[in-house]
Amino acid sequence: MKDHHRRKRGGGGGGVLYGWRRFFLFSLSLFIVSSFAFSPSLRIFRDSFRPVLLSTLPNPPPLSATTTHIDRPLLEIRNLEIREAVNLPDQTLLFLKHPPNSSIFTNSAVLCAYYGSSPSHHVPPLSLDSQILRCPSPPRGFLISLLQSNGPDHQPPMLPLHWTSLAYEALIDDKDNTTVLFVKGLNLRPERLADASRFACVYGWDFSRPKYLLSSIAVSVAQEIVRCRTPLSILNPNPNPNPNPVKVSVMVRPARAPPFVLPSVARPTPLPPPPAAAAAHALCACTMLRNQARFLREWVTYHARVGVGRWFVYDNNSDDGLESTVASLVASGFEVTRHAWPWVKTQEAGFAHCALRARQARCAWVAFTDVDEFIYLPNVNQTRSPAPMPEMLARLPRMVGEARVSCHSFGPSGRRRAPTRGVTVGYTCRLTSPERHKSIVRPEALDGSLVNVVHHFRLGDGYRYENLERAEVVVNHYKYQAWEVFKEKFYRRVATYVSDWREKGNEGSKDRAPGLGTVAVQPPDWARRFCEVRDTGLRDWVVREFADPRTGRLAWEV
Repeated sequence: MKDHHRRKRGGGGGGVLYGWRRFFLFSLSLFIVSSFAFSPSLRIFRDSFRPVLLSTLPNPPPLSATTTHIDRPLLEIRNLEIREAVNLPDQTLLFLKHPPNSSIFTNSAVLCAYYGSSPSHHVPPLSLDSQILRCPSPPRGFLISLLQSNGPDHQPPMLPLHWTSLAYEALIDDKDNTTVLFVKGLNLRPERLADASRFACVYGWDFSRPKYLLSSIAVSVAQEIVRCRTPLSILNPNPNPNPNPVKVSVMVRPARAPPFVLPSVARPTPLPPPPAAAAAHALCACTMLRNQARFLREWVTYHARVGVGRWFVYDNNSDDGLESTVASLVASGFEVTRHAWPWVKTQEAGFAHCALRARQARCAWVAFTDVDEFIYLPNVNQTRSPAPMPEMLARLPRMVGEARVSCHSFGPSGRRRAPTRGVTVGYTCRLTSPERHKSIVRPEALDGSLVNVVHHFRLGDGYRYENLERAEVVVNHYKYQAWEVFKEKFYRRVATYVSDWREKGNEGSKDRAPGLGTVAVQPPDWARRFCEVRDTGLRDWVVREFADPRTGRLAWEV
């Protein structure tokens, strides 16, 4: 009050003293804030970037529904923090800041909460996968949050991003110090390189304010993959970890419209360090699957016999116990890693992501196949080699960067139920002519754009592909299985540029079942379809190699 009256009178040293005091306090406050904001633990972009503080939504009203209260420590819930939320077609992903104890979700100790114009409601989560919590999709326009079932604690609600327009994954490639960004919403043509000058990577936290972002030029853009030079401040972060790691997205500069930045949940992550020389593998395998855990043990066990030493399994939203299946394979001595890949219709991007990991893991070759595809060498029973496929690949000239293997498509073979002993012995009737091919590539030979169409990749300068002889090796593709298995393919196709079977258009494509149309209705003669040649070669070899001599049980039979 005295200062106020002194200022109002305006005369003498009191007014000057007040002005200097105010200036001194303001300067001191600015110094403290600046020191904190740009301390070693937070100074990610040094002088080229200024962090932006974002406000949060006010606390939501109490939920209208009631739940059963569970006596659990509040600390487990209070430590949870939602970083982002993304709407998929059939669920919403909540990305958590800290990996919580999964037991708090199995007994409904935390709930998915929805807030909107209609009465709020909440439901149990679907599952927890590391730091990804899966919730049922909210109604249109609703905000989503987490609620503790035995108390009022909740997270600030947020509006989920949409999966069709999103930067969703990012890796830092230490081979050339670039950021490889995977993006939905560019809508680029398959197998074509785009004009990279129209794109740039941007790094920061608030992408709605481009002038506060650090940008980097794009060196290649194709399909859903943007590769940019990584800024030095990202390559060499400060030793104290930031509790809120920087994100990366893509800025698009259309020809006749203002630039815009896509939303992002992608945080650039360095590739893991390469293993010791002794851990290198002559042949690895990469696959992407959804709810096919029951086929995985046969696929892994079989391919170990033909020379595969490591498997990269990309899990596209499975809920059939895939994680425990992978754990059991690891316990059996197989080097299998599961990578959560929740993104819809991104198989090409997932395979590009896997190619980088395989190169870093020092895989000389990597095969890209599905779990219903088996590499078959008809003469392997004569050579008795412990690694027949790597030996065949080692004989190829060095300039061959991709080996293409023809695919034989097998049908239901008269079966109305899935075979209990596995697909390799259960299906023995196929089409006469091969359908397409699958590729085995040298990761180091791939073009930097990582362009691929699932079946093959674009190769770098100086490399070419070679078609392997069908008399030496083929892929047995158990494509048209018993109806109870085949109908699951109608749910959703994972490839970006392949139409879902439920969609009309391009109905003559080889990616569809001939004559089946767009409805998952079993034809009366399904069990007899696609049977032109009786082929028991792989079945006979599997029975000889994998059956227990006393019991006759195959190695993958439980």
